[in-house]
Amino acid sequence: MTNMDHFILVILSMVVAFIPRFIPLRIFSTREIPQWFNEWMKYVPVSLFTALVVKDIFMDTQHYVFVGFHNVAKIIASLIVIAVAYRSRSMGLSVVFGLAAVTLLAMVFV
Repeated sequence: MTNMDHFILVILSMVVAFIPRFIPLRIFSTREIPQWFNEWMKYVPVSLFTALVVKDIFMDTQHYVFVGFHNVAKIIASLIVIAVAYRSRSMGLSVVFGLAAVTLLAMVFV
């Protein structure tokens, strides 16, 4: 691939990432969003985050098999993240604590 190919790839990736954010913004900027929709949308980040984390903890992504409780470090780190997220309600703080916990626990459980 040439440099121009890389540049085109970056631009197209930007467009693909921008469109799903721009269209709802454009549609809902002139309308009032119903209260039920706002209540429902509160659960979307949590559900997406949970789906990503649970897959990483309990699945071997190279072979796509269930590994059970063999990832002890990740399981303990996820419990720490749940506690921090519940107490602080901060996604940023939860991510920082989660990364620190996984790093430290991976050193212990290797």
